[in-house]
Amino acid sequence: MELTRKQFDILSTLATSGESMSQRQLEEACGHSLGTVNKIMKEFTELGYVCDGEITTAGIDALEPYRAKKAIFIAAGFGTRLVPVTLNTPKPLVRVNGKRIIDTLIDACLEAGISEIYIVRGYLAEQFDQLLYKYPMIKFLENPSYNEANNISSAMIARYMMQNAYILEADLLVSNPKIIRKYNYRSNVLGIWKERTDDWCLTSDKDGCVCEEKVGGLNCHQMVGIYYFNAPDGAKLSEHIKEAYMAPGGKERYWETVPNQAYKGQYKIEIIPCKDEDIVEIDTFRELKAIDKTYDV
Repeated sequence: MELTRKQFDILSTLATSGESMSQRQLEEACGHSLGTVNKIMKEFTELGYVCDGEITTAGIDALEPYRAKKAIFIAAGFGTRLVPVTLNTPKPLVRVNGKRIIDTLIDACLEAGISEIYIVRGYLAEQFDQLLYKYPMIKFLENPSYNEANNISSAMIARYMMQNAYILEADLLVSNPKIIRKYNYRSNVLGIWKERTDDWCLTSDKDGCVCEEKVGGLNCHQMVGIYYFNAPDGAKLSEHIKEAYMAPGGKERYWETVPNQAYKGQYKIEIIPCKDEDIVEIDTFRELKAIDKTYDV
């Protein structure tokens, strides 16, 4: 059975809460009216998805098509703007206040129940082996073209793994692991609302989905490098990435411009709001020193 958005919101909230919830609690957690919650909970009880306010095995099964199953980390680049730290260490492995940047992302994925994890590596690739001591489930994908093509080359390597998958830039420092969700109703991207930004940003349509991707804008969402693709979109994206990569100038693309620009209109990618304090991309050595004073020597 395909769930409606309201049904999904309520059932996924029950699944991730870990405990029985009253209908008042569900109203507060989901943002739907009490009348809507009462109606849907009655439907779920009749379907066998809920019993005494708790989700059943049948309810969990109904959510299975919406479960995030994989995480793909784009980690092949050099990290030029973080020199001198990245001269000997790939940016995702740089420690911030004692913890590797990529660990914050991997831990968030594991907390969401995602254990099928791929890391596309290139620059100083062998250094990523150290992750296996803490995360033995990781599988590495090698990108031999990392120094002669943009990050679309990493997406090319991982293109067959993109169904029900998160695709993450590996140099994002996460302080709120809940931004990685176990269940997703549709393909989505994280964005931070800005009245003005000079960074990559996204405008949205009436449904809250990506309308345009551009550099700089007003009253838009600053793009965070964390996307999720459901099964149909992930399968479609694998073909579109290959077509875009093989086209003239394709190697110079950023991979996310494929669904947002090259094949604009063929995807409905919802913008999921997050906050500045949830996640940060450390772009420069100066920013790193501001966050971790041990580098300010």
